[in-house]
Amino acid sequence: MDATSGSGPAGALLLCGAEPDAVRPAAPLLRERLLLAPAGVRSGRSGKSGSTERWSVLVPEGRPWLEAGEPVDRVLAGWATALAVGVSWPVLALWWDADWAGFTLASGFRRQVGYVWLADGTPAGEDEAMRTFAARLGLDPVLDMEALEALTRPDPEAEARTRLLGVIAVLSRSGLTLPAGLTPGEPAARLREAALARPDTEPVEWQGRCDAVRTEQGTAEGRPAGPSGSMGPAGPWTRGPGARVLVAAQLAAGVPLALWGLRRRSGGWAFAGAVLVAQGALGLAYDRMCAVRMRARHR
Repeated sequence: MDATSGSGPAGALLLCGAEPDAVRPAAPLLRERLLLAPAGVRSGRSGKSGSTERWSVLVPEGRPWLEAGEPVDRVLAGWATALAVGVSWPVLALWWDADWAGFTLASGFRRQVGYVWLADGTPAGEDEAMRTFAARLGLDPVLDMEALEALTRPDPEAEARTRLLGVIAVLSRSGLTLPAGLTPGEPAARLREAALARPDTEPVEWQGRCDAVRTEQGTAEGRPAGPSGSMGPAGPWTRGPGARVLVAAQLAAGVPLALWGLRRRSGGWAFAGAVLVAQGALGLAYDRMCAVRMRARHR
């Protein structure tokens, strides 16, 4: 079912399984005013280089559901998909409004998985979704799964906000540490106020097509895309044969997704498809430009 903006406080958080330096280049493609902050270390996980992976949180301004009336769950599902395609880290979208609350997990090109609760905490999802959720995040199959399964059972004392806090509690065992004030159930304005109060929070905004091209150029040539010297969101997948495979996948997934979103009048899914098409087109254009440069250098 679709959540609507309702009359109550709607809000959302995007939890990214990577450090801010890795999230920063990808986030502007959402074309939403965002605040980016670190949110802990993913304990027990390390990258290919042996470095510890981290959590980051993106706090959206919320214009699609606050001003345009888009269902917050659809918007967040689209954003999570757009962010997760072409990167090696997962994106977990938490959302809530007056009638519903839930989460959506996106990871690469795999099918999304999520769960929803009514405002009073009544479970409205599938048990299998929780098992898939735990497996994809590498959570403990016994202790963490037991806690997650408890969230799928009726509990007259647990409202939707409490259910989301339960999800956060499970993830905290894996190192997630949400900054103070970034609590599920709060309205978007209050979340941004809390994020801005932290010295390690930074704004992330869409700067236009040229900004996107600069990001693609930096990653394709192996130059840092972020101010701290990190590679772009897709690393080696932004050049050579790997880039062409990724570009083809982005275009193949983006075009039908955008058309499906338009037919369903779903701005979130249509936007996700448009982002995939834009990323694919930029990657294709730059891959061709790099090929021309390489031929010129070898003349």
